[in-house]
This record gives sequence, C-alpha cells and structure tokens, in this order.
Amino acid sequence: MLSRLTRPQALAVLSAPVVALLATAVAAPLPFSVAQPGLTANVLGENKGTQVITITGAPVRETSGQLRMTTIEATSPDTRVGLPDVFDSWFSTDQAVMPRDSVYPSGDSVKEIEQYNRKQMKESQDEATRAALDYLNREDENIEVTLKLADVGGPSAGLLFSLGIIDKLDGDGSGGDLTGGRVIAGTGTIDANGAVGAVGGVPLKTQAAKRDGATVFLVPKDECSDARAELPDGLRLVPVTTLKSAVDALVALEKGTGDVPGC
Repeated sequence: MLSRLTRPQALAVLSAPVVALLATAVAAPLPFSVAQPGLTANVLGENKGTQVITITGAPVRETSGQLRMTTIEATSPDTRVGLPDVFDSWFSTDQAVMPRDSVYPSGDSVKEIEQYNRKQMKESQDEATRAALDYLNREDENIEVTLKLADVGGPSAGLLFSLGIIDKLDGDGSGGDLTGGRVIAGTGTIDANGAVGAVGGVPLKTQAAKRDGATVFLVPKDECSDARAELPDGLRLVPVTTLKSAVDALVALEKGTGDVPGC
C-alpha cells in the first residue's frame, strides 16, 4: 500500500540527500593546489648567504642593479585542498587555484616530487650555462659556472640564470650593465639553444616582482595575456622568445635606443 507524503514531508526527504551530498563535497579533497607570490632572488648577488652565480676561469665584472628570478609558493603535494579553500582563493587577488598536476608531477610521493624538482633545477642550470656561453661565443673556453639557489626547484629560473652569467662576463657588450642599474625581474625556462619557454603562475610572479622592487618584468611571449591580467601598477612587461631577444631588449632599455617590445 502506498501513502502520499505532504509537501513539507516530501521536501524534507528530498533535501536530506542533497545536504549530505553538499557536506561531502565541501569536505572532499580536490585535485588543486593553492598558490601565492613566492620569494624572489637576485641572481647577481647572494641568496641566504651564498653567491648565486660563481664563475671561474674568466674575469668577472662588478655589476649594478638586480636580476631577480621569481617563484610561486604552492600548498604542499599532500595538503588537502577543499571547496572552501577554492572559494577563498577565487576572491583573493594574491592567491590562485591551480590544478595540482600543473604544479607537481602526478601520482608521486612528496619525496619523489622534491627529487624531481631538484633534478629539473639542475638540468635548468646546465642548460642556462650552455646557452649563455654559446651566446657569448665562449663555449670552448675553460670557464666553469656554479649556480646555487637554496629551497627552489623546477626550471623556471633558466632565463634569469643565463642573463646573470652574461652580465657578469660581458655586461651589455660595451662596458655597461644589462640592468642599467634597474631592478629587473622575470621568469622563463631556457634550453641550450637559448629558446625561452612558458612556466605558469605568471600573475603571481609579477606581484612578487613588484613587491621586491622590480620595475621591469621579462615574460615568455606566450604568457603575455596571463601577465597582463593582474599586472601591478608601475611594472613594465617585456615579452621575450629567446635569450638574444631578452638581451637586446635590456640593452635597448638601458641605452634608450631601439624599440623595447611590450605585451
């Protein structure tokens, strides 16, 4: 025998599973990381008491200004990110929700991810050194470059490493500094041939750059639109595709001659 529920009773029965489903959704971990602007480091100077770039086998210039690599700080791979965290980040200008797999390799343990990031950093440093020495036509000389940057992993500092090596060995090529005495920041991977690649997290990195005094930000050209989205006031974007285009832009900016590209 069937009985007919009153409207309030029916609504109560229907709402119970909906409430349970929403409660489960709120509590369930999501495949995201929450990121914010991270540290920046001047590759021409020291980081945590250690010189970032050390060169032996060739004279090294005294430099002025700064070349600051930029980072983001993301929740650790084993941190549970739930729906409330996602909502909070959506309404925050200094946080971003990113797919976990875009920040960390998928399916790896925390230890494996740390090893992977260190490996990527080492490969990036080797490529940056080769690209810089090749740009200067000094790859056949007995020049040794050591790069040290504590507590930073991944390949996104490659471009700034290369520019730092060039500035220390050759400057702008005519006695001046690549920086022109400015605080220049940026991001981008680099390969041994000098090609600059995209990295992700650029809007957060521009905020870190502005916070730490930069007035110019070198950005992979393919990420111009991302960089413009939440660009801090007073920070000039300079898009680059290669190491040569980055050097050319900085020299033009320093000397006030030629066109400096913009996003």
